[in-house]
Amino acid sequence: MTTVETVRGPVAADELKTVLMHEHVFVLDEEMHRNYPELWDEELVVAEAVRKLNGLAALGVSTIVDPTVIGLGRDVARVARVNAQADINIVVATGLYTLGDVPLLFRYQGPGTLLGGEEPMVAMFVKDLTEGIAGTGIRAAFLKCAIEESLTPGVERVMRAVARAHLLTGAPIIIHTSAAHQTGLVAQDVFRSEGVDPGALVLAHSGDTDDLDYVRTLIDRGSYVGMDRFGLDPYLPAGQRVANVARLAGEGLASRLMLSHDYSCHIDWFPPGAREQIAPNWNFSCIHEQVLPALRLAGVSEQQITTMLTDNPRRFLTASHLS
Repeated sequence: MTTVETVRGPVAADELKTVLMHEHVFVLDEEMHRNYPELWDEELVVAEAVRKLNGLAALGVSTIVDPTVIGLGRDVARVARVNAQADINIVVATGLYTLGDVPLLFRYQGPGTLLGGEEPMVAMFVKDLTEGIAGTGIRAAFLKCAIEESLTPGVERVMRAVARAHLLTGAPIIIHTSAAHQTGLVAQDVFRSEGVDPGALVLAHSGDTDDLDYVRTLIDRGSYVGMDRFGLDPYLPAGQRVANVARLAGEGLASRLMLSHDYSCHIDWFPPGAREQIAPNWNFSCIHEQVLPALRLAGVSEQQITTMLTDNPRRFLTASHLS
């Protein structure tokens, strides 16, 4: 039986059912919260996360894939507290999120540094995938890295560490990319140079553009694309996102599209209330209450919706890319 690692342990692939492929439970700065605890009420945000995830489950979502890694405030023990009270599968990641430099921990050790040596990130990522994260026994099921405007030396170093951990474990990879800067193409080039099958990649946030030739190129080169910021209208209005998905599905490309919101139960990047004011439709209910009805009206079939929300995530999470 094929299984996928989740916060609550291995789950049969068939039990993943409806999956949102890019959501977060918590995105925050752990160092700030440790030093300025008055900035938040942990019990309150945990309770709010439980409420939001149970509400998502009530809409028919069985699983979320949470690409929160180092750099975004990953704490799987806190997520496990939430999951103990929320009946939903949460699939977690290993990797590192930076848009510029590597953390200072790696500045003087590893390839190309003052002290040189092997890349320490590779062993760290592999341990998270094979043994568990931070002594919790919770195993990551995939890898995550990021690129925004350009391939900085730090971003490239993380990408290559992620690629090497992938080659050792077969774990798939989600990459934060910028559609505005077309950095999904850069990511594909880096991973290809490391011998990674492009089919092991989800190029997140590819749906933030109306340039469908760019999206088609990513697909033609073999990767999945994340149409995964529904509700984030300041990047691209929902109507345009729906039209783009419908057009790509009509071209027979539904098997490469991943749907999600990139929403988080709690994020400390904005003052209280700012998210709701800036992006009032950005929430866990957007896809099921607004997007799916609009897709159906646009001619997207039930089978294509199942492909995007069930078949693609299951295939991505269960495919082993070990040679």
